Amino acid sequence: MRTRLTLRWQLTLLGTALVALVSALLLWLGWLLVGGVAASVPSLPPGTPVRVGTLEVPAEQVTAAVRDAARAQVLHAGLIAFPLVVLAAGLTSWVLVGRVLAPLHEITATARRLSAENLDARLDLREARGELAELATTFDAMLARLQGAFDVQRRFVANASHELRTPLSVLRTEVDVTLADPDADVAELRRMGEVVRDATRRADDLVSGLLLLARAEALGRIAEPARRPVDLRDAGAHAVRVTATEAARRGLRVTTTGGPAPVFGDPVLLERVAGNLVENAVRHNLDGGWVEVCTAPFEGGAELRVSSSGPEIDPARVGELFEPFRRGPVPRTGGTAGSGLGLSIVRAVVAAHGGAVRAEPVPGGGLTVVVRLPAGLS
Repeated sequence: MRTRLTLRWQLTLLGTALVALVSALLLWLGWLLVGGVAASVPSLPPGTPVRVGTLEVPAEQVTAAVRDAARAQVLHAGLIAFPLVVLAAGLTSWVLVGRVLAPLHEITATARRLSAENLDARLDLREARGELAELATTFDAMLARLQGAFDVQRRFVANASHELRTPLSVLRTEVDVTLADPDADVAELRRMGEVVRDATRRADDLVSGLLLLARAEALGRIAEPARRPVDLRDAGAHAVRVTATEAARRGLRVTTTGGPAPVFGDPVLLERVAGNLVENAVRHNLDGGWVEVCTAPFEGGAELRVSSSGPEIDPARVGELFEPFRRGPVPRTGGTAGSGLGLSIVRAVVAAHGGAVRAEPVPGGGLTVVVRLPAGLS
């Protein structure tokens, strides 16, 4: 099996080879220069004996003798200095490359420690510079995105498994009770069918809400290609029309006010925001109550405000309404229609559009929810 050299070894060998090449080139240039200098020695009269080192040479050969001696000295010193320079270059390259690659080793060690249970690990390499600092920052950002995606998945699985038990238990109980009754008639079977239909409808609404919530939470920010012009006034009017039958049945007085409220975003998600707010206002209202839907532009965006009468809500618990499976002052175990995901979906969608949502109780009972969205993504 072939063993590949590590990056540290490769960079060290490359640096050492470059230093060796440059040193050899300098030695060769020195050898040439010494020869040129020796050739410029003044000539002496022929026959004059000249001592070069331990040798006596005729004057006509002194130039060649000086040149050869000088070159020999250069080669002798060079052959001693060359391996020392290459060795020093290798050691220096090894140390410097190790220091430069230290952040990469930290990134590798962190990646090996990662699992679905400890995605909160971060590099936080404050001493890194240049491309390594950019790589570390990108790696930390990737971990943050992965952690967010895993958190969304965990919440989705936990919420789905918890809430789906209720309709599934109802289905199983109704079927078991009916099958255990040998005298069950058509009326009993029809009653069981109605219960099963309601339970399956609730399960379907719950799954749809969970999927929409997971999608909105996973978006982070709405991508540019998905944005379209949306008028919140039209979205609010559509939601009022959809809930008109239930509002009339309960004797609610529904009014819409305000002007155009244009924004850019995902039309389906923004329509769901208006729909959830109006549906909650109708569903959690009092018989004979009121609902007000108001839209208005403001500098840099638009606002959708939905107010309604209803039971009194403790101001300290208003923030809980945006948590999954909260239904006004009624907890998740209540019999109120709906999955309890309406305001959770609203918050996630608004956050994905770079907006803000707040809620405040109405004096005397009821709730006002205000959604503010920017005209475009910041």
